Amino acid sequence: MASAAEQLAANLNFSALAKSEELKNRIWFTLGALIVYRLGSYIPIPGIDSLALEQFATTNSSGILGWVNNLAGGALGRMAIFALNVMPYISASIIMQLMTSVSPTLEALKKEGESGRKKINQYTRYFTVILAALQAYGIAVGLQGQGGIVTNPGPFFIASTVITLTGGTLFLMWLGEQITSRGIGNGVSLIIFAGIVANLPSGVAALLELGRTGQMSFFLIFAIIILAFAVIAFLVLVERAQRRLLIQYPKRQVGMKMTQADSSHLPIKINTAGVIPPIFASSLLLLPITVANFSAGQGPDWLNQITALLGHGRPLYLVLFAALIVFFSFFQTSIMFNPKETAENLKKSGGFILGIRPGEKTADYLDWILTR
Repeated sequence: MASAAEQLAANLNFSALAKSEELKNRIWFTLGALIVYRLGSYIPIPGIDSLALEQFATTNSSGILGWVNNLAGGALGRMAIFALNVMPYISASIIMQLMTSVSPTLEALKKEGESGRKKINQYTRYFTVILAALQAYGIAVGLQGQGGIVTNPGPFFIASTVITLTGGTLFLMWLGEQITSRGIGNGVSLIIFAGIVANLPSGVAALLELGRTGQMSFFLIFAIIILAFAVIAFLVLVERAQRRLLIQYPKRQVGMKMTQADSSHLPIKINTAGVIPPIFASSLLLLPITVANFSAGQGPDWLNQITALLGHGRPLYLVLFAALIVFFSFFQTSIMFNPKETAENLKKSGGFILGIRPGEKTADYLDWILTR
């Protein structure tokens, strides 16, 4: 099912846009919600020395901590109330989807329709609270281990940090749901996108500063900009690309009339899973690594080993990241497009793929197209 944003892009009409009050209200609501998110990214949690935190963030900006900070729009480096972003919610969603595939109880809930989906979403929210609290606790303990960052270390700081960061994640989860229902759709994805784009101006400014000081030639800067646009264009091409399967419908008698044979197309996206697999993969890897980085060698040996082996850009990290992306690509595709269900619906409507028998053979053919 196409998202509200995809429908907007497919049916974009500027004259109609100017007259559509509902659409303008949705756009303004989305912009307002994203502004609230950005403002919250600058509100620090209590009990933090900003100068000491800035030095710590600068020292660790090139590792996994810096990458997480970029995803959060700089909120983690400022230790803002939205420092955890929506990553605990994404991790909870992954685990719930996996459990739905293996648990008969959750599978039965899923088949109940809207009521079952609401129950599963509620379980996901509960699990988000648990993951966010655990991650916030790890960060609070890690910050106390960094001399000078926490002004008044102790149980009160840990408790206030856990409550603040967990509350920030829950607010962003709610805000994403509001953007989905009252805005232009894909609320959680838009929040992640806003966090990434927020660092774009500073990144461009830093690149131009390298050219101004002579540390990088302007030709190389120009080549980087062209490469960036080429990558974006390629990603848009892949994201919009689809394979259209020809569906045939035989002649049928309706009442006293015989309808003519008809045909249509079944569109199957080349990238059916979208951007979900890398988001899922990164969120699973970030949970233990973020806590390990905050310990900075003062935690248990196994945490220090995680930091050493799974540093951002390290071979083991890249292998695990790639393997998780492949796994979640197949997993997410199986959730978004069910070959057996699609084949059954085609059979009920009298449609068939030319040269493929209806039913199980059609399901196998669709599965082969998706997974090859």
